[in-house]
Amino acid sequence: MDQASSTLASGQALIDIDLTVVIQFGLFLILFFVANKFLFQPYLKLRALRKRETDGARVEAERMTAEADAKLADYEKQLTVARGKANDEAAKVRSEAAAHERETTEKARVASVTALDEAQAKVRTETEAARKELMPQADALARTIASKLLGREVA
Repeated sequence: MDQASSTLASGQALIDIDLTVVIQFGLFLILFFVANKFLFQPYLKLRALRKRETDGARVEAERMTAEADAKLADYEKQLTVARGKANDEAAKVRSEAAAHERETTEKARVASVTALDEAQAKVRTETEAARKELMPQADALARTIASKLLGREVA
């Protein structure tokens, strides 16, 4: 069986090379060129186009991401500046309010001290006036009480 690859056990050839092989090879070539022109080439062009568009979209997405990052950084910078200004303004308003509070408190203290001094002066004046008015009567009243207690007139 040294020729086992080309013949069967009955002695016939495994592959019969005749005109059909040439026809099959011709049909294969025709089908190859037709499939290449109408199937493989359009598919490869479509695949290349998709790759270009995907790469272009990726580049555009990276550009947009970088632009968004730059805008975000700018926004955060502006926000930091605005917060600083707001804190400065709030500190200024607080200091003005504290100064106004001190000023108002000092005015009220001065007014209350003045009113207290005036009230004390008025009380002293009225006390002195009442004392001057009542002293002569007190002497007369003391003499009357002493006379009644002693039962005689006191000089």
